[in-house]
Amino acid sequence: MTELELNPGDVVVVRAFDDVPEHLFRVDEVFEDCVTGFAVTGPLAGSYGEPTLEIILRIVSDT
Repeated sequence: MTELELNPGDVVVVRAFDDVPEHLFRVDEVFEDCVTGFAVTGPLAGSYGEPTLEIILRIVSDT
């Protein structure tokens, strides 16, 4: 997989995990192994999260 150029403000697709379906996530900060921010859609909408880079599928809206 090609490494994504992630930036604060990007909206990304996070793949499904556990009982959480695929959803959109707005990035606040980018680190070496994860991003921080908030879920935009799905059952976790509005919730803070720290998804690892490996579960980010693609960028849908960039800054």
